[in-house]
This record gives sequence, structure tokens and C-alpha cells, in this order.
Amino acid sequence: MNCELLATCSALGYLEGDAYHKEADCLESVKDLIRFLRHEDDTRDVRQQLGAGQIVQNDLLPIIIQHGQDKALFDACIRLMVNLTQPAMLCFGKVPDDPVFRHHFLQVTSHLQAYKEAFAGEAVFGILSETLYTLLQLDWEQRQEEDNLLIERILLLVRNVLHVPADPCEEKKVDDDASIHDRLLWAIHMSGFDDLIKFLASSQSEQQWSMHVLEIISLMFRDQTPEGLVSAGHARSAEEKHRDSQELEALRQKELATKRSRTLQRGTRHSRFGGSYVVEGLKSIGDRDVIYHRNVHHFKNYTHDTGKAVRRVPKRNRQARECKDKRRSALNVRLFLREFCVDFLENCYNRLMYLVKESLIREQTQQHDETYYLWALSFFMAFNRGNGFRADLVSETMSIRAFHYIERNITNYYEMLLTDRKEATAWSRRMHLALKAYQELLLTVNEMDRSQDGSIRHSSSVIKSNIFYLMEYREIFLTLLRKYDETRQPQSYLKDLVESTHLFLRMLERFCKGRRGLMVQKRKVRRKRSHGKKTPSAPETSPEALVETWNIVEEELRTSGFQLSESLTENCVPFDAASETPFEEQKTEAMVRVQDALLGRLAPEALALLRAAREVWPEGDVFGSADVEPEEELELLKQILHANLPRSSPPEEEEDDAAELEEEELESIQISEKEFNFLDFIKRFSSPGIVRPYLLLLKSYSKNSPHTNHCIARMLHRLAVDLKMDAQIFQLSVFNLFNKILSDPAAAAYKELVTFAKFVLNRFFSLAAQNNKAYVELLFWKNVGAVREMTEGYGIDREETNPTWTEMEEEELRNLYEEHRHSEDPDIVETLLPLLSNSNRTRRHVVMQLVHMGLVENTKALKKPKKGTQIVLWTEEQEEELQMLYEEYKDSDDVLGNLLKKLTAKRSRARVVDKLLSMGLVSERRQLYKKRSRGAHGKSSGKAWTEEEFFEEPTQGLPDDCSDMDEEEDESGKESEEEKDEAQDNETRHVKRRRRGLPSTEEGAPDVGNTVYALQQQGLSGPLLWLQKSLYKTAKYRDDDGCSQDVPLVPFGEANEDAMENKTFRRLLRKLGLRPPANEQETFWRIPAEISDSRLKSAAAALSPREEEPKGDEEQEGSSSLTGGSQVEEVEVEKEEQGGEASGEHRAQALRALQLNRQRKRRTLELTAPVSDFTPSEETENILERSREKGSNKRSRLLEDEDKREENGNDSAMATAMETNDDPDSDREDISAPVKRRRKLVLIDDED
Repeated sequence: MNCELLATCSALGYLEGDAYHKEADCLESVKDLIRFLRHEDDTRDVRQQLGAGQIVQNDLLPIIIQHGQDKALFDACIRLMVNLTQPAMLCFGKVPDDPVFRHHFLQVTSHLQAYKEAFAGEAVFGILSETLYTLLQLDWEQRQEEDNLLIERILLLVRNVLHVPADPCEEKKVDDDASIHDRLLWAIHMSGFDDLIKFLASSQSEQQWSMHVLEIISLMFRDQTPEGLVSAGHARSAEEKHRDSQELEALRQKELATKRSRTLQRGTRHSRFGGSYVVEGLKSIGDRDVIYHRNVHHFKNYTHDTGKAVRRVPKRNRQARECKDKRRSALNVRLFLREFCVDFLENCYNRLMYLVKESLIREQTQQHDETYYLWALSFFMAFNRGNGFRADLVSETMSIRAFHYIERNITNYYEMLLTDRKEATAWSRRMHLALKAYQELLLTVNEMDRSQDGSIRHSSSVIKSNIFYLMEYREIFLTLLRKYDETRQPQSYLKDLVESTHLFLRMLERFCKGRRGLMVQKRKVRRKRSHGKKTPSAPETSPEALVETWNIVEEELRTSGFQLSESLTENCVPFDAASETPFEEQKTEAMVRVQDALLGRLAPEALALLRAAREVWPEGDVFGSADVEPEEELELLKQILHANLPRSSPPEEEEDDAAELEEEELESIQISEKEFNFLDFIKRFSSPGIVRPYLLLLKSYSKNSPHTNHCIARMLHRLAVDLKMDAQIFQLSVFNLFNKILSDPAAAAYKELVTFAKFVLNRFFSLAAQNNKAYVELLFWKNVGAVREMTEGYGIDREETNPTWTEMEEEELRNLYEEHRHSEDPDIVETLLPLLSNSNRTRRHVVMQLVHMGLVENTKALKKPKKGTQIVLWTEEQEEELQMLYEEYKDSDDVLGNLLKKLTAKRSRARVVDKLLSMGLVSERRQLYKKRSRGAHGKSSGKAWTEEEFFEEPTQGLPDDCSDMDEEEDESGKESEEEKDEAQDNETRHVKRRRRGLPSTEEGAPDVGNTVYALQQQGLSGPLLWLQKSLYKTAKYRDDDGCSQDVPLVPFGEANEDAMENKTFRRLLRKLGLRPPANEQETFWRIPAEISDSRLKSAAAALSPREEEPKGDEEQEGSSSLTGGSQVEEVEVEKEEQGGEASGEHRAQALRALQLNRQRKRRTLELTAPVSDFTPSEETENILERSREKGSNKRSRLLEDEDKREENGNDSAMATAMETNDDPDSDREDISAPVKRRRKLVLIDDED
């Protein structure tokens, strides 16, 4: 022992006789030992040294017995002993594989066994019981935290001591003899500690100790069986006596048979030599017969394997080990445990199991603590069945919830058994424990059926109805039998599984006999592979079909009184704010959705969509006015139904292209009901995977209980007799087992097995007389199809599926084949099928007949060619061709489509994509996705013009309608901006950053003049100004930050709040692109993040107040053409003084706008030529002179207003735009201010 440890242990005290004398610093020494244990190494050296020094036996136990009144010392000793007695598995984590650590593990275990023997005395548990009783007497108000810790440590100490395993080498005890564990249990009983355990289990105020109590109880009954405790103290029943006499008779018959065989083997005369014999018909290594040199009586056991080395079975293929057998304790211990079980069931079971179950569900316990719950359920319910069954004592665990909980645990344990292979043994034991609990639930339900109480029988009927109805409970045994693995699950597990299956089938059969039309749940899993989205077939739109559809829709709407349910109204959303589809295009899609609903004869849904779309798009009364009548709605729906609406094809985006290159497996579970047939359910057991475990258990028939053998025989009888599938048992290993049973001296004890074996053998030999291949079939396990062929004849299925061919049909087929065999058609069978006179022939019939007639060698020669290609390897020529085609089409919109069309060796899309990636021609798949088509204007919009090219460009080809050209330019600008590639992302950001201060021509201000004027007449100029400021402020923040998000439009003041309730004001918000609250979580309207700062500024500029109502388009155009130039010049001069420079793209846009302006002026001058004395050039000069005279005054007025507008967060450029709009003679064309300024600048340069 380490010197420091030795000194610390010596400072504790010493034992003199029966008295222990403690030292002065005994308490500090105990605390030092606790600190030593806290810092021990991986070999647990401190623990081993303290165990070798017997610190528990010689010091700690005497201290707590004789000095228990010292509370601090007592607490420290209990704390130290809890640490010293913790299981070795917790110390090392698992059983070590390393030999050195395995030795340390065994040393710690041996010390724990010595501790357990020291605790097996009444004095120790007497002190623990007194202390625990004193602490439990305290109310929860008086109990301190230290008291709760001491209670928990005492319970942990008792649990650790009970958990110590028995030493098989030292404890070689027989049944009814007291082992160390029995002595420990007796000490617990004599000290009254068991009564405290029952109090903790039943008390409402001590429910926090429920898990500790259940662990202690499970360890107390570790070596016991419920049947053994039930029979303790009772005389043996007649059934037990009969069973024992049968076992003795079987042993006696075996002994007599052994003596008889020994007598027959003994010769009549003694001879030193056994003799030599030639075995005819049995060849040796050469060509001669075997020569046998031993006694002829032993020849029955002769085999060629005699003398050979036994092949070592790999560890992974060995059978799983059984757990240790149960032993029978001393009678007084069994009687004490029996009384404990009775009291526990009456007072504690239901409450304790409820608390533990709640803790497990809420995950307030440690890992694997559910095993204690499963053990307690199976043990105490089995004891209750044997000890005069009372359903009320186990009512807590007798419910559908218990079945569901155990079934879920069985499934989880099996999954972990497959995944966690290192701990497969532990998971197998847990799975066995769950199976035992499930079996006990079934046994208890079966016992409830026999009860005299009608309410109990009704409860059992309800439980059986549920477990037989649900598929997971009904098919759990099928799954467990099919998944049985003898290398991981012991034979005891298989025994319980077979017995549980027998019980379940017997209960199910009895349940079905008294009922007709029993319905059960059925689940069907459908798996399908999707190769891309399939466009749904369009509904029939013939005039007759439309009339019929409208009559049905009209009648349904009139019947409902045009009333819609609340759920339907809430779920109809015609507008998707997160979609990339523009706002106006979604209006068309909403109209199409209404039409689809009408075509599908879904009248309420169509009406709900129409009303929802009316709220989103109220302008223009496209979906009807706000105060529309039901009859008008009906007429509108009829117009939509008969309208020819444009339906856009689904967009080909990256997701669609990616879906074409890979397949996705989809699963759908359909739940339905079907009528249950017990015989059809038994048919599912007719499978080699299920029959094999039964026959594996039958091999140990001599060790099985009579009930286990009966369960096996009953299942085989169901298959062989009820289902007439006796041929499924025709297997050589089964016949060898039957031979052992028939030749067993104690065969009289297995009458049921003997009878069944004779029945199967008689059936086989009867079949072998008709089928000479039956002996070969013995070598194989057979499924249902093989059994049918073996019993009814081979090729029956083929004869049914292959109809006969007449001589004329064969001759016709031969002529057609000879005629088309040299054709270039790759699939000759598809060519022959429509030419045959018998149209009922299938491809398979033709192929099989061609092979039968010898026209082709085998079916592979006529295999249907796959779509795409069967080519796998690429030649050098094909790679060069692919590279050349890629270089040719790499700039096209559909690179991959062009490559697939032009390749000479046709291949699938996936093959071509993989080859392009491997050759390094593309770096990622998205480079091959189909690009969106660009309009003509979109392609040319990005071209930068110089001034010389612009002035050389002819103007005769320009369109006459300038407004149409502006709209086309706007659309092309938006299209081109959306089509920017990711490779130019940085450059795009830079261009946008330079353009952010200028409103773009692509985003013209919305036409809201009439709406603004109407709101002014209603007295809403204040809310309009507030809205304009909000838009300017949002645009400024987006310009400064470079990032955007949805901005709520919060109305401050009663006037603004009233305006937000105005329908006209809301219509204005929608026209400006603002969106209403999306759901109940949003209160205010929002400025979407998609709206750029330039568009916000344009929208704000469109809200400028007007003094008089706007006139017609012709007057506005005329005034703008005559007076707009001077204002544009003045703003441009101011902009030029600030030194601003526009980008090349804007310059090109300005040049085009100037070209449009020239043509507009030319048309205006042509119209006014008769009344004007000026030439166009003179008029231009006059305009320039007037503009120069007004320039200084205009500029000063703009500068005075600039400070005022800066306070409202508006920049100078936007203030200029507002000032020009305030002028009644200003330009009202939908051309933004920067374009006008640029156009005027070019005019001035031209004049100079």
C-alpha cells in the first residue's frame, strides 16, 4: 500500500476485539481518503489498495456501528463507502479487452464481493434502518438539504451492495441453501429495511426516490422466479407432482435404453481383437470399399469425419450465450420475499409504476433505466397471476399505453442491436426483457378473460380489440421471428418468443371465432421513382363539357347561397409575396387558378379565389368591384370559365434541370381498413425464415419444457394440416431430427412430437412415389411456389401463362421472322407483334415461342433495347467530337440540349454531363442548365453607343409611338438586369452603386396621377406628404446601407391612421408596390425589400401634389414638347456644376432618349407648321435663349428650396424633380429626370 494511504488509514483508529477506538483526526482521514479516490488513475489503484487493506471491513463498518451518533463522521463514512462499493463496470466503463486492465477489473470485483459479505449482518443494516427512519420522520419543512443527501446516499449504498455479483468459484451452493445474497436479504428483513422500502414506494411525499426504490427491489429479487415465490410454503399440487413424475419416467427410460444398448454391444465371447469388416457400397479414398476395424456394434456411428480435427467455429458465428440459471433460495428467504411481493402489490405497485413511467417519459432518469420498469412489470404481474389473480392490483400497467410503450422499446432495441455491434449482447438482453414484459401483458389479458367479473372481461375485450386492430401489435411476432439471429440472441429468447406467438395466435383465433366481419387496420407503403415533374393533363374544354361544368357549378353556388366556410376563405391566397413572378403576372396566374377550379367543378374554391384576388387587385375591377352583387359574381365566373386565358409553360429552372439528372425515391404510406381472415394471417407464417427458428428450437426438444414442445408442434401443425403446406417441412435436417425423436428411448414422453413426425414422413413417402425428384428437394428450404411445384407438378405456372400455339400460328411467326430478321429495326419483336393475326399475343409469348422453335438461341438475343444508350466507354474520337461540339455551342442558351442532338453516339444526359466534368470542360453542373431566352431589345440594351455612332444612326426606322418605345425599353431593361450572370456579380454591384443616386429609366414612376388628385380632393394631402417622406427616407437608407429589408409603414397621427383605412389610399399603396400585412402577426403595410431605391424615389416623386386636374394625353404631350426643354437644361446645368459623371450605360440610354425626343419634336412641328413662322432651328434657338435668361433665377430658386428639402431627408436631385413637376407647364412624359438632363446636354453641345 502507498505510504500516504497507509498513514491515512492508520489515522482512522483501530479495532480491539469488538470495540473500535477512533483517533482524534478520524474525520479528516476519511475526507482524505475521499480525495485520494477522486484523483486515482485508470487502473483504480487507490480502490484496489483500500480493498486489499480491508478498510471497509475493519474500519468503516465498525465506525458507523459504534460511532453512529457522530453525524459528521457518519455522513463522511457513508459517502466513502458509496464510492468504494460502486460497480466495477462504472469504474472501467466496460469489461476491458486488455489483459492488464482485465486483471484490474477482476481485482476490483473480488474486493466488492468481500464488501458484500461484510455487509451481510444485522448490525450494519440496523444502523442504516434507524438512520433512514429518523430522517423520514422529518417533515419536508424541517428536512435540510444534508438530510436529503444522506437519504440518497444510504439508498445508493444498499443498491451498490445488492448489485455485487456472486462469486461462482466460492459460492458452490445447491438449491435451498443460503448464499451470501440470501444472507444479505435476510439481514435487510430482520433490520426492518424492507418496510422502509415499501414506505418510500407508497408515500406521496417521497416520490423523488421512486427510481432508487425500484432499483433496490429489482436487485433483491435478482435470483428469484415468480413461480418459485408463489409456491413457497405450499404443498405441491397434483399438476406439479404429475410433471415431476413424467420427468423421472423419461430419465428412467433413457437409463434403461442405455443399459440395453450396452448389453447388445457386448459380444458372446471375449476377444482381444474386435474384427475387420468390408463395408460394401461405401467407398474409401480409393476405388475400393471401406474396411472397418472396430466392433460391428459401433458401426452405426461411423463417419468419414472420424479422426479429423474439429473445425473451429468463428466467434461471430457462435451461438449467443445463455444468462446464468435461476437458483432456489433458502425457504425462509423465499417466504419473506413472498410476503414482500403481496404487500408491495397491494400498497405500492400501481403508484410506484406510475411515477417511474412518468419519469421515463419525461426523460428525468438515467440511460437504460427503463429496464427496471420492464422487469418489475413482468415479475409482479406474473406473481399476481399465480397468487390468486386480482386485476385491480396491476391496473396501472394493464392498458394500451403499456403495450405501445413496450412495442416501441422492442423496436428501438432491435435497431440498436443491428447498429451498435460492440454492445450487441447488452441490447439483446434488453430486448429479451421487453419481450418478457410483452408476453406477461398477453398472459394477463388472457387471465382477465377467465375472470368471473363481467367488467374485467369487458376490459380485456376492449384491450384485445385494440391490439388485434392495429398492425404494429398484430405483426410484431412475425417481424421478431423473421429477424431472429442465433448468434446474437440466446435460445431462451427464442423459447419466450415461440411461446408468446403461440399465446397470441390462440387468443386471436378465439377472438375471431365469435365475430364476423372483423375489421383491422392495413398499412401499405408505396415506393415510386420520379423522373421529373409530369405536366398534368388538361381538363376537357369542349363547348358541351363547359356548358355541363357551368350548370353544375352554378347549381352548387346557388344551393350554398354564395356563402363560404371560414377555413376555405383563410386558405385561399392568390398572391405570393416571396415569389419571383412579377406582381402583375401573378394577377394572370390567379385568373388561371380560378378557371382551373371551375374546370375541376370546385365551385366554393373558385369563388373564394375570386374574392381573395379582388382584395389584392382592386384596380380596374378585373375581378369585380368592391360592392359586386352575387349575380354579377356568377356572371364573372362564367366569363372566366369560357375565357381563353394564356397559360405559361412551367419554367425550366435549375431545380428542374437537376431533377432530370438524378432520380428520387418517394414513399407514401396509405392506411386503410380490411376484413380480417385468420387463415390468411396464418399463411404469413408459411415462410422458411419463420419455420427455421421453430425447427432450431426443436433440436433441443429433450431440454425443452412440455409446453414449449407443444407450442412448436402446434405451429408446425397449423402449417402442415391447416394450410396443407406439409411439403415445406420436407427438409433433410428436419428428417434427421425426426429420426432422433423416433429413436429416442424416452419417446413416450414426446407423444405429440412423435405423432407429428410420423404424419410428415408418411406424407413425404406418399409424395415421393409420385414425384421422383422429391428426394432432391430435401436438400433445400422451400417457399410457397416451390411447394406448389413439388406437390402439383413442375411448370404448372408456365403452362397457365403460356397459351398454346397452333401449327398455322407457328408457321405465320416463322415467315414473319424470316422476312424481318435482316431489317435495320433494333427491336424485331415490336415489329412482329402488330403483324400477327392473334392480337392477344404479348411480347413475352412471342419471345418464348421464338426460343422454343429454335429461331433464336435465347431470350437475351431479343432483349428490349433500353432508351438512351448502352454505350459506356468513350473512344478518343467521341471525346474529340464532344470537345468540338462544346466549343461550338458553349455560348448557346441550351448547351446540353445541342450536344445531345449533335452527338453521333447517342448517350444519356447524365453520361454526357459526367464526361464534360471529367474532361474539365465545365467545373459544375449548373453551367449546363438551360438559360432563359432574351428579347431582342434585351440583347442590344447593353451595347454602349458613342456620340458619333448615335448621330450617324438614321432616325427613319424609329417607331412612331414613343410611349410604346419607352415601355419596350423599360421591359428590356428589366429583362437584361435579371439575366446578369453570377460571374459578373462584382461588376454589377459596382454599376448599381454608381447608379444608385439616379432614378433609372428602367423603373419609371407609376401612373398614379388620377389617384393622387382624387385623394387631394378628399382632403388627404397630409397623408400623401407623410407617405412621400417615408418613401424618400427608405430610399435614402437603402442608398447608404447597400442592403434592404421589408420596412413597415407605421402611421403616426389620427389622419394617417384614417387614411390607411381608406380604400382609395390602399389602392394607391398597391399601385406603388407596397404589400399589405401577410398574416395575423403583421399589423402594418410594408415597403418590400425587392423595390430598389431608385424606384422608391420615382414613386415618391409621383406623389407630388397638383393644383388642377390632369388633362388629356395630347395636351400634356404638347406642353411637354414645347416647354420641357428649358427646365431640363437648367437642372442639367446645376448637375454639371456639381461635377457628376454618368456611367456609359446611362449615356447610351440618354442618347436613345434624345433620339426619341427629336422625333417627337419633329412630329409636333409638322403639326404646327401652318400657323408658325419659325423654322425648327430658329425655334430651338429661341428656346435656348429663353432658357438662358431664366437660368439664373431658376437656379437661385432651386437653391433656396434645397435646404428645406434636406430637412425632410430628400436629396437635391429629387428636389429638382419635384420642382419641375410643380410647374404646370412641366414635361409629363414618363421619362425620368436624368434622361432629360442628358438629352438637353447633348442639344446644347450640338448647338455649340
